[in-house]
Amino acid sequence: MPTYEADQEFLRDWRRLSPTQRQRFKTAVRRFVEDLKAKRPPRAGFGIEHFEGHEGVYEFHWAPDGRALFTYGTSPHPGDTHIIWLRIGTHDIY
Repeated sequence: MPTYEADQEFLRDWRRLSPTQRQRFKTAVRRFVEDLKAKRPPRAGFGIEHFEGHEGVYEFHWAPDGRALFTYGTSPHPGDTHIIWLRIGTHDIY
């Protein structure tokens, strides 16, 4: 089962999101987790790609103007994926 943690900046950003934005993110993450559990590549609609200029950091598109930055970490469960959420918001977080 994939695991995660959230950076302090992510948590600060999270509090600024509207309830609708939070729900959209949660829905997208549920689908992302389904892909991770099935050991298949993430759905193309998430637009997961390297975040330019930041090695090991990826961007995750969870809405037309919804972005989250993350990196992979070490899971407490060997063999599972671990996500560290770094930032979340609109394109302005860049």
